Amino acid sequence: MKALYQPEATTTTLFAVVGNPWALLACYLLVMNLVTFLVFGLDKWKAKRKVKNESVRRVPERALFLLAILGGSLGALLGMKVFHHKTLHKSFRFGIPAILTLQVLIPLGLLVWSRLR
Repeated sequence: MKALYQPEATTTTLFAVVGNPWALLACYLLVMNLVTFLVFGLDKWKAKRKVKNESVRRVPERALFLLAILGGSLGALLGMKVFHHKTLHKSFRFGIPAILTLQVLIPLGLLVWSRLR
């Protein structure tokens, strides 16, 4: 049976991303970290704009932690450093690096454990 559409040039770039779970994970983590970094910057900008009589809706701390837990912990840490945001809060100063450490050590531990079995 003859195909209706035959592309003239083939590219494997899209298939390399879509067909490879590691590439999909890398894209997901890249997007999550970028979004988290930008949300930290937006919250810092809103914190600076806050005027006595004007109420500015800030990003809840739970949302910032949730973004970090969902894979944006490196973006959160960079956002804290670049924007000097939430650096005085102990929960952020220790919590975000702890989340990042767990997100790195747990997969590495699983990888080592699977190799030893």
